[in-house]
Amino acid sequence: MIIGVGIDVVDVERFGQSLERTPGLRDRLFTESERQLVLNSLAARFAAKEALAKALGAPVGLHWHDCTVHRGDDGRPHLQVAGTVAARAEALGVHALHVSLSHDAGIASAVVVAEG
Repeated sequence: MIIGVGIDVVDVERFGQSLERTPGLRDRLFTESERQLVLNSLAARFAAKEALAKALGAPVGLHWHDCTVHRGDDGRPHLQVAGTVAARAEALGVHALHVSLSHDAGIASAVVVAEG
């Protein structure tokens, strides 16, 4: 059963300007393993975190670092959740999270499906 679906799009150039303009933003939004990625990948991961929040009902209090987007051994992106995000998913009865990322023509996008 699908518990929630979230989608988000990010203008890559504008996102890059925000990262340059706001010291510490990269550290606030991304885990250590994510921070070293190129801008397109960072924008797609930001979109994934936003899409995940939407799939979980966009509650207040989710922490950015409680979600990491990583590439699995199969080459596909996967969401690793902990803390506030894992607690919200558990409260909703989520047993699996599915994510798809894309970036093209200056736009990064992500879709997340929360399955129970």
